[in-house]
Amino acid sequence: MHELSLMTDAMEQAQALARRNGATRIHRIRMRVGTLSGAVPEALEFAFEALKPGTLAEDGRLEIERIPASFRCGQCGETLALQEVDFTCPKCGGPLTLAGGGRELELADMEIS
Repeated sequence: MHELSLMTDAMEQAQALARRNGATRIHRIRMRVGTLSGAVPEALEFAFEALKPGTLAEDGRLEIERIPASFRCGQCGETLALQEVDFTCPKCGGPLTLAGGGRELELADMEIS
């Protein structure tokens, strides 16, 4: 489960930023996770819950914004934003190609005090 190491890095980054800004608590962390990032949001949430005791985020919560990937159908020309991908157009069954996005994996913002 590489999400544990991803969340460990995100927590370390969040705590460092919080401390630099004089905070002693992290109330909320928001992450942007793209469909094609390779990270499973539910596993990130599980890792967050496992890692947060004893940290500045001990009483905090994790919010995950799921970012869809954009695809274009080679058959009908439709452009689609999809959360799940099987590279088949849901409208006509034609082949999809990646048009952009969906690779995001970032600490977007947080609420601290």
